[in-house]
Amino acid sequence: MPTPHVTREINSSSFLGGGIRAAVVRVLITGIAVFLAVMVVPGLEVTSFPAGLAAVLVLTILNLLVRPLLLVLTLPLIVLTLGLFLIVVNALLLELTGYLVEGFSVTGFWSAVGGAVVISLVTMILNLWTSDRRPKEPRSFPQRPPTIINPDE
Repeated sequence: MPTPHVTREINSSSFLGGGIRAAVVRVLITGIAVFLAVMVVPGLEVTSFPAGLAAVLVLTILNLLVRPLLLVLTLPLIVLTLGLFLIVVNALLLELTGYLVEGFSVTGFWSAVGGAVVISLVTMILNLWTSDRRPKEPRSFPQRPPTIINPDE
């Protein structure tokens, strides 16, 4: 009888191994992207560190909850513009973050578009850099010999 490898299965499960860790990495990546966007794009301003942290958390939650709904609603425009309308969707989410978080301001649509482009590029690069590209170990299940059912016996 084969020995079960419970610890390996628990460690490789996406529930314990990737859930909280993946969420923390996602928030950190968004934080770095928002920080760089505030530094580079004129029109994006943060008054204090807690306001910047709140903006990162709100933007992450909006990306998690509101963005999929916006993507479904604007799918014809996204297809028609070959994906360029995604920048507008991201800019609207950045504007909404500026509206919801006191101390984080976005002064105009074009500042939001510039911030959305910077945040998207930085997030894409950091996600590529932090993604796990190791080959997955194929699961091997022990094979039982086939049971032959003979109705004549």
